[in-house]
Amino acid sequence: MRLLVVTQYFWPENFRINDLVAELARRGHEVTVLTGLPNYPEGDVFPDYRANPQAYSHYHAVDVVRVPMLSRGKGGIRLMLNYLSFAASASLLGIWKLRGKRFDAVFAYEPSPITVGLPAAALRAIKGAPLAFWVLDLWPETLEAIGVIRSSAILRLVGKMVTFIYRRCDLILAQSNSFIPQIQKYAGMDRRVEYFPSWAESLFDSMPSEPAEEVPVSPNSFNVMFAGNIGDAQDFPAILAAAESLKQYKHIRWLIVGDGRMARWVTEEISRRGLQDTVLMLGRYPVERMPSFFKHAHALLVSLKDEPIFAMTIPGKLQSYLVTGVPIMAMLNGEGAEVVSNAGAGMTCASGDHAALADCILRLSQMSEGERAAMGQNAKELSMREFDRDTLIGRLERWLKTMSDGTSSSFTSERAK
Repeated sequence: MRLLVVTQYFWPENFRINDLVAELARRGHEVTVLTGLPNYPEGDVFPDYRANPQAYSHYHAVDVVRVPMLSRGKGGIRLMLNYLSFAASASLLGIWKLRGKRFDAVFAYEPSPITVGLPAAALRAIKGAPLAFWVLDLWPETLEAIGVIRSSAILRLVGKMVTFIYRRCDLILAQSNSFIPQIQKYAGMDRRVEYFPSWAESLFDSMPSEPAEEVPVSPNSFNVMFAGNIGDAQDFPAILAAAESLKQYKHIRWLIVGDGRMARWVTEEISRRGLQDTVLMLGRYPVERMPSFFKHAHALLVSLKDEPIFAMTIPGKLQSYLVTGVPIMAMLNGEGAEVVSNAGAGMTCASGDHAALADCILRLSQMSEGERAAMGQNAKELSMREFDRDTLIGRLERWLKTMSDGTSSSFTSERAK
């Protein structure tokens, strides 16, 4: 198939779309990516890209078409302008750059913002190719939950944009089952919506033997590792409150690997609360390095704020955590917590409950290695059973093929089987 992938984020930024694109190309498909300039999460275009843009025009035999955009910068207004500038640039200049190219299907990747759907819908119309839209973040609900937009009038306008985009999709993919009713509220019941979760990237298939050298060695420590975006949604106030209540237990270390809009605040709070000995900010590293960091972890922490929208979410990092065979510590509500607890893959507590988080971490640290190993094995088995990479990408491949063949009317829902 000739596939066009529309995504605001792409390599050298670390997102799961990189792995999907590489795998689709490996399976023999002709893939083109329409994307912007790499600037996530720092907010400035990567210096290496600025120095040599041509070096980033191909990825695993995939053509990468980039359009100019305003970088994320700092602050909410600048972030909204970043979203809108990519949507406008991809809809105008992107279409021009792709002139003369034919595609069998368009695939849009939406971890946020929803505005990536605007150029995707335009390209669907111009290229006459069906559109599959992968929803990993629900708008306008997420905007309201994290306080980016407080005006009910603006939220209603965003909702109308969401409806406009969804109703121009031939297939909408939901990262959790809980997303499906919310998507249908905007898309209408006649839209095809399917459950399509994330997976662990192929680099996690074999864990390295050597742990990351960047982590200070402490032989008797119990390491709780958080890896990923350090943002408002991850509820670091609750995480740090739990760490503060446990700081007398010197063997418990909190290792934070990643970066994001709240990283500076977290660093300042660590100093203010006197947590320098027990909470370590290790910085951001390429996804290829993460397995070596996970070798240090005795528990892997995943968290989201106490908001209704986040109770519907399965955090993308959870799939990467599960495959490592390390027990999960989930400070989550709803579907994400159920995934962990139903499989016996770790411990869970309610979102925002820092006292319960501290209690769970202390209990995990006091368990025997055998008890924790059993949780880790359950996590691995869950990963293979529910989030197997080859199975999920194969499913997507079949859906795209059905769409490109023009036989969508005969499409059979996986949920209906």
